[in-house]
Amino acid sequence: MDNWDEIRTAYQVARLGTVSGAAEVLGVHHATVIRHIDALEARLGAKLFQRHARGYTATEAGQDLLKIAAQTDDQFAQLASRIRGRGDEVTGELIVTSVDELAVLLVPAIAQFMAQHPELRVQLISDHRLFRLEYGEAHVAIRAGKLPEQPDNVVQPFFNQVPRLVASRAYVAAHGPLDLAKLAAHRFVGVTGDNNRAPFHRWLNAVVPASAIALRVSATRAAKIAIKQGIGIGFVASWDLAEDDDLVEVMAPLDEWSAPIWLVTHMDLHRTAKVQSFLRFLKSQVKQWGVTPA
Repeated sequence: MDNWDEIRTAYQVARLGTVSGAAEVLGVHHATVIRHIDALEARLGAKLFQRHARGYTATEAGQDLLKIAAQTDDQFAQLASRIRGRGDEVTGELIVTSVDELAVLLVPAIAQFMAQHPELRVQLISDHRLFRLEYGEAHVAIRAGKLPEQPDNVVQPFFNQVPRLVASRAYVAAHGPLDLAKLAAHRFVGVTGDNNRAPFHRWLNAVVPASAIALRVSATRAAKIAIKQGIGIGFVASWDLAEDDDLVEVMAPLDEWSAPIWLVTHMDLHRTAKVQSFLRFLKSQVKQWGVTPA
């Protein structure tokens, strides 16, 4: 509404009866109050106030305006109260982005969190794409790799992912233990696309002959299935190894394989109740995941 400032000014003059009182409440100069009143009367083509020595008295038209403005002011006050109250609630929609490998950990955790906050709706987007938090594409991003450096983001260390180089028991029985001096005698499972940027996959591509990589897949879930099928040696998450008796670790993990995991939020949303509650909950869950908290 183009003339809302003028209506608000007229409402305060009608309510208080003086220009000086309205100016004080609105935090403007008394000349601004008079200018708003004159402009609004000219726009409406009617006198809103009778001027006299003691101040301003609303005319019949002014009384009508006072009623409408009072209702609008009250509605705004109620809206502001609801918004302030909602800021303390864990409700509405929460969008979380993460790499797909963490879904096995995040989904049970999110289920517990939603049970505590039944009015919350969650979107979990598993994708290696870099979501733009500044455009509201997500509330919380869980990212792997180097420290995120996007401006206006709040970045917190979450945990260190230490992958394990494994094979199925059937593969080890058929091909024997891994010998770094005879890598070409073994078969490996590698990955394609963005997953290749992970430090452990860079290591595998650097030390294992390309001819020994029997299968490349685009998803880590497919890699685990291929390893379990005995196609070759490959990397799985530490929690996958802990939960699968058919997988055998063929080499102790190297420090250079470790990939830090980060919690990333935008500064405009970082302090909201639902984001803070979710971050605290995730940090409490790390202790149950068998990983090294950052």
